[in-house]
Amino acid sequence: MSDSPLKGQLELGINRAPEKDRNFDRGGRSFYFFDFDDNIAFLTTPLILFHKKDRSEVKISSGDFAQYHQTIGISGLYADYEMDFCDVTGTFRNFRDHDISEVEKLSGRQQIFVQDVAGALGFADFQWKGPSWECFYHAAFNQRPLSVITARGHHPNTLKDGIRVFVQKKVLPLEPNYLSIYPVSHKETRIALGDAELKEGTAELKQRAIRASVEKAIELYGFNAHHRFGMSDDDPKNIQLILEEMTRLKTRFPEMSFFMIETQHGNFIKHEVKHNGLHGDRVENLSQLSFFEEDRQKS
Repeated sequence: MSDSPLKGQLELGINRAPEKDRNFDRGGRSFYFFDFDDNIAFLTTPLILFHKKDRSEVKISSGDFAQYHQTIGISGLYADYEMDFCDVTGTFRNFRDHDISEVEKLSGRQQIFVQDVAGALGFADFQWKGPSWECFYHAAFNQRPLSVITARGHHPNTLKDGIRVFVQKKVLPLEPNYLSIYPVSHKETRIALGDAELKEGTAELKQRAIRASVEKAIELYGFNAHHRFGMSDDDPKNIQLILEEMTRLKTRFPEMSFFMIETQHGNFIKHEVKHNGLHGDRVENLSQLSFFEEDRQKS
């Protein structure tokens, strides 16, 4: 993809002015929580399945994995395949950091995640931008406190390095105002979330990461009844457990607002957690959209 100045200027929104938080006048802040893959961006990072008999490998996308992972090895398209949980040679090997020597670093070798972000920007925008990209852009542009909560197992600094590529390539105006980064398959991150025995599943760890991020938001920005929290994810199991966690948080902090944004299959469906259940809206036009500010006008 071309890095022409014209494209950079269009991406950075020359005529766009920063916006205050929706509840700024009441001291409230808007906090944005994002899954990365198939939400912020579509990357080509493959997962690897292994044939049960001959161990032959088949590559699948993260989107297909989200759709089929509950039936892998049981029924359907991947009934004859299984996952391997070795971080070095297994199914998720491309979603983990690799050891890179100092000599390799000097020669320019980077972690797979950083390479894949750079590679995605070689495609047309509609191919790599995820359904929550405009929300992510909005949050970064306005320096909203932002958390990345992903199933990946990279070091948090690797995720920052990859996101920094968006800034370097001028498709993101500046680096996000990070509240927290939780790659929940990263060993040290799992331990920090209380999973010392490394037994919890991804969805359960995302629940813990959401709770920890909300608590950190209140610690750093103070308690305010007008705070608003939103999380986007595309995996059906994750979505269900995110809703459960948001419901618990709503009970704990009833004055605050909590939203879950469902992005599976490229959709964008916003659910607000209320005392009497969920309220959902399917949103078709994502231009300049934020999680919370429904009445915003396109700049």
